[in-house]
Formats: sequence, C-alpha cells, structure tokens
Amino acid sequence: MDYLKTKKLLEKYSQLQLLDYYGELSEEEQKYLLSDISSVDFSVLENLGADHKKPLGKISPADAITIADMKAGREKFEEVGLKAIREGKVAAVLLAGGQGTRLGSSLPKGMYNIGVTRKLTIFEQQMNNIREVTDRAGVMFHLFIMTSASNDSATRSYFEENNYFGYDPSKVHFYVQKLAPACSKEGKIYLDEKYKVSQSPNGNGGWYSSLIEGGYGPLLKEEGVEWLNIYAVDNVLQRICDPAFIGATLLSGCACSGKVVSKVSPEERVGVLCKEDGLPNIIEYYEMPEELASLRDEKGELVYRYGVILNYLFSVEGLNKIYKNKLPCHLAFKAIPHIENGVRVTPADPCGYKFETLAVDIIKLMGSCLAVEVEREREFAPVKNKTGVDSVESARELLKLNGVKL
Repeated sequence: MDYLKTKKLLEKYSQLQLLDYYGELSEEEQKYLLSDISSVDFSVLENLGADHKKPLGKISPADAITIADMKAGREKFEEVGLKAIREGKVAAVLLAGGQGTRLGSSLPKGMYNIGVTRKLTIFEQQMNNIREVTDRAGVMFHLFIMTSASNDSATRSYFEENNYFGYDPSKVHFYVQKLAPACSKEGKIYLDEKYKVSQSPNGNGGWYSSLIEGGYGPLLKEEGVEWLNIYAVDNVLQRICDPAFIGATLLSGCACSGKVVSKVSPEERVGVLCKEDGLPNIIEYYEMPEELASLRDEKGELVYRYGVILNYLFSVEGLNKIYKNKLPCHLAFKAIPHIENGVRVTPADPCGYKFETLAVDIIKLMGSCLAVEVEREREFAPVKNKTGVDSVESARELLKLNGVKL
C-alpha cells in the first residue's frame, strides 16, 4: 500500500497519528511502516466503550466423566483413542506464543529450563510426554506449534537444533499467531517505534483461524485429521493426545471436551467448565457468583468444581462450522511501551488497551462439551511464576512425584 492509500485508510479510522514521524524515516523504514499499517485489524477498536459484561444466564453443571468413571472405562476408552491415533484422525496444537518474562527470561517460555541437575526445558518435557503416547500407538501424529511474531524464529531454531527431540520433522508444523493493535485509553493506536505499529498477539482464541490462514487447512483434509488436541505450553505435566481422553470424547458424541481438575476451594483462581442456558461455557473465577462457587452437593463436593487446565479436544468439523464467527473481544488494560513526543517510553502503570480473544469462548459455539476429570498431581503442573503457587518450584516437585529425573 502506498502513502496516499495508507493516509486515506487512516483518515477513515481517525488514526493519522501513525504517520506523525513518516518524514523522519529512511526509505526502508517508510516501506516497513506502510506495510505494518496495512496488516492492522482496525475492527478491534469497535470494542472500546462497548459493554462487555453480560448478565449470566441459567447456570448448571457440565456433562462430566469423573476420575472414577475414567478408571472404570479406561480399557475401552484407550482402545477407541489409540485406534483414532493410528488412523491419523488426531493431531495436536501447542499454544507456544508466550515469552518467559515472568520467569526472568527473554526466551520463548517453552525454552525455560526446569531441570536441576540436568537441562530439561518445558518444550523437551512436553515432547517426552508426547513420545509416551506415540510409542504406545506405534505412529506419530501431526503437531502444530503456534508461535508469536516475537518468538517464532527462536522456537523454530530451538526445535531444529535439538533434532525435534526425536520426533519426525515432517510431522511438526509452525505457524504464527495473528496480531492486534494496542491503543491509548482514547482509542489512538500506539507506535512501538517510529516505523512500527504497536501490536501484540491477539489471544489464544485465534489459534484455529491462524492455523487455517497459515495454510494448513488442506493438510488437515488430506491427512484425514478429524480432532485437534490443543494444549498450553506452561503445563509440564500435560498429557497430549491422551488415548483415554480421546476415546471418552469420541464415545460421548460431544463436539469437544476439556480436561479438568477438581477445584481445591471455591476461591481457586481457575475457570470452571459448566453450562449456561444449556450450552457449555467456561466461567472465570471472578465472574462466578459467590453463592454458586461455594455451592456443595450431598457428598460435600463443590457443584461447580471442574477447573479447566487448557487441554481441549475439538472436532475439526465443528471448528470449520464456527471459526469465522466473531469471538468476544476481551480488553486488557496494560502498561504499553510506545512512542510519545518522539521518544519511546516504558510506562510503569497501565496506560492503554490490548485486544484478545480466548480459546474458552470457542467452547460455547461448539454446542456440546464433555468435562473429563483428571488427577491434579499427574496432569496439572503450570509454570507461571518463578516461586510460590503455580511456579517453577511447585512444578519441579510434581515432576519428581511423577518419576521425572531433574
């Protein structure tokens, strides 16, 4: 897009400030800026000032398979799941766009070392978990890795340098998550540099649309992939393409499923898988009314106890029907580095908005979802902080408990 067309576009959205320093830029920087502006999704600005807090509908418990149910039916579930894996009907999607900033690292989060006496990164541990399944199945499934613009190159290089941890490189596919602009409280999009628009990953809700726009739709069709297991990079105990999980989902007839753990208390800060007006939904801990969060059944267990761990199985057919639907946009008020009066500033306090969509919002659109309860100590060791709760320390203890040499 040339300068005049870009200026006309910016006039339409009242964002001419993005050209404030155009005359100071080199020819190469000018080209970069014009290209960057052409990639901006201006439609997210419509969410500013909108009322995003809708009253909750009628809440009821989710369709669920308990740990006891899983133990009782494991043989059948695993038989069905392994068959689907061997037939190539299942693939995995790793959401790996994050950086290790909160852990004190500038590297991709998956490259963080959780080892003690040896080097063991999060990526390597998760690949070890995958190999447990593929060794049993006798085949390797396709693995799609969603990176971000900031960590894509480092992530690809890391997998190449480590020979894909023994995995078949032809089965590993990288793609970059889409971006959304960051703006001031007044709705003016920031410049990150004089020649570069301030943009950040648009949230994990865009994982499937980014995969399709990354050119992988034909591959899914040609390979006959019918189910995608998405999982987060920060949980080192993730069981990926778990045959029992797959089998239970397929036999249930649900369009998707989510692994869950029983909440330790009503106050635990995890989203809860339940139903709203008869449709599956994940209600965040801060949105759940206190009287429902603390409600207990005749056994003394929390009625709404199924906390999600970001490990979901989605029907590709279902995703294809809904992925073009506009997901709710969540506004995050953040401290955003930007150009101000010709100088790049790094505010200490929140100053503007980032726009994100979330994977949990896809659940409702799928129409049906099965909650599959798993043992917390075996499958939930998130690495979010350096110390304390959900930290490197706590994850290491759980890895040791599961026989992983650190």
